[in-house]
Amino acid sequence: MGIRVFSALLALLVLASPALHGIRCQSDEEIAAAEVIEGGDLGIVGDETQVFGDGTFSPAPGINTVCVFPKNAAKLVPAGEETELLVGMHNEGESTLKVIAIHASLHLPFDHHMFVQNLTVQEFHNASVPYSAQATFPYIFAVSKFLQPGSFDLVGSIVYEIDQHPYQSVFYNGTIEVVEAGGFLSIESVFLITLGVALLGFFGVWAYGQVQQFSKKTKRAPKVEVGTGTTDANMDEWLQGTAYAQSLSSKSKKKK
Repeated sequence: MGIRVFSALLALLVLASPALHGIRCQSDEEIAAAEVIEGGDLGIVGDETQVFGDGTFSPAPGINTVCVFPKNAAKLVPAGEETELLVGMHNEGESTLKVIAIHASLHLPFDHHMFVQNLTVQEFHNASVPYSAQATFPYIFAVSKFLQPGSFDLVGSIVYEIDQHPYQSVFYNGTIEVVEAGGFLSIESVFLITLGVALLGFFGVWAYGQVQQFSKKTKRAPKVEVGTGTTDANMDEWLQGTAYAQSLSSKSKKKK
């Protein structure tokens, strides 16, 4: 019942801002959210800083998380530029939780053991979610500008405390698409377009040359002119001495 109420409240946020789509972290369902409920002051720690050590914490019972990519349903992440996502939390436990930080990492999609990049750790100060309440927290990260475009898996977690015990919930574990920043056309696209134009130009030159050769061959062919007088003379020579020629000769003499 509590999950349904949480989902209904998140759906109401759509009315405040259009076209915000996200993913339910447990079921990968698309949802929408529109406003960030302020949970406290923010602090950003560098990409390589290890705040929580190498250990991981288990999620607390009764804590549900939702991940939203505002105005970015395709989850396109420009390399070297900041990307924002929203993390929604619903506290169905019995105590108030204190939000400590949000952190994420990038992995190869076919093997999560193949680590690509440790993303920004974003800390929160005085951020809490009372029991039977929900809140939304922003997380801003940037992948390396040297990262090649392609599909990568993003694993994001939110760390919090309940009664001074640390917990951690994974709010997103899915694929994002890293794209080149700062231009409509990528280097590969420019290369393909240039190659296509060059091939079209080469084909045009070849076709023009073929037309020119055909025109020259047509001009060199001799023209055969057949005149009336020439034809008669040739026929007289060919019929000379035949019965037909003798009959023509006798007819001409009679006329005279």
